[in-house]
Amino acid sequence: MIQSFTFSPFQENTYVVADDTTGEAVIIDPGCYDQAEKVTLSTFITDHKLSVKYLLLTHAHLDHVFGVAYVKRTFGVKAYLHPLDNVIYDDVPTRCALYGLRGYEPSEIDEPLKEGESIRFGNTVLDVIFVPGHAPGHVAFVNHADRYVIGGDVLFNGSVGRTDFPFCSHEALLNSIRTQFFTLPDDYVVYPGHMEPTTIGKEKKTNPFLN
Repeated sequence: MIQSFTFSPFQENTYVVADDTTGEAVIIDPGCYDQAEKVTLSTFITDHKLSVKYLLLTHAHLDHVFGVAYVKRTFGVKAYLHPLDNVIYDDVPTRCALYGLRGYEPSEIDEPLKEGESIRFGNTVLDVIFVPGHAPGHVAFVNHADRYVIGGDVLFNGSVGRTDFPFCSHEALLNSIRTQFFTLPDDYVVYPGHMEPTTIGKEKKTNPFLN
C-alpha cells in the first residue's frame, strides 16, 4: 500500500508505504508542517494499525523534513538521510527563518542512507539509488516487485526538480534521470515529491527537459 499526503504551503507529497501482509511501514519525506497535518498522518497510521519501522528522507530540503522530529517522537523510529545532504539538513532552521516559517523543530539524523542498500520491512524491499542534482545527497527508493519508485524532487510529471538552490546541479540532475530513472522499465510508476504520479515511459517520451 502506498498512501500519499500533500502537506504544507509547498504542497509536498509525504508517503506512507506499508507491507500488505505484515502491516509494517515506512514514512518517506514527512512534510507535515502544522499540528493538523501531523495529526492527519498519525491518525492514518493508527487507523490502519500500521507499525512504522523507518523514517526515510529522499533529501533534506525544508519542505520534506518539517515533520522529522514529530515522526521520530511519535513512532519511536530513526531518521535516515544520505550524508551528502547533511549540509542541507543543518541549514533548515535558517531557511525557515528566511521564509518566515515558525515552529520548525530540529531533530538529529540518526543513520546514513547508502547507495545500493535495501530497506526491508515485512515482505517489502525498497532499493536505494543515488540521484544527485536537485540536492547533493538525493536518493530515491525503488520497489522492483511492485514496479514503482518514490522519487523525491528528481522527475516530475512533465518537469524535473529545481536546480537554482545552493548545492544543486542541473547537469547532475539530468544525468541522474537518464542513468538511474530512465534505465527502469517504462511501466514503473514514479511517485514524486510534488504533483501527481507519472510513469517512466511517459516521461521518456514527453518530458520537455529530457527531449
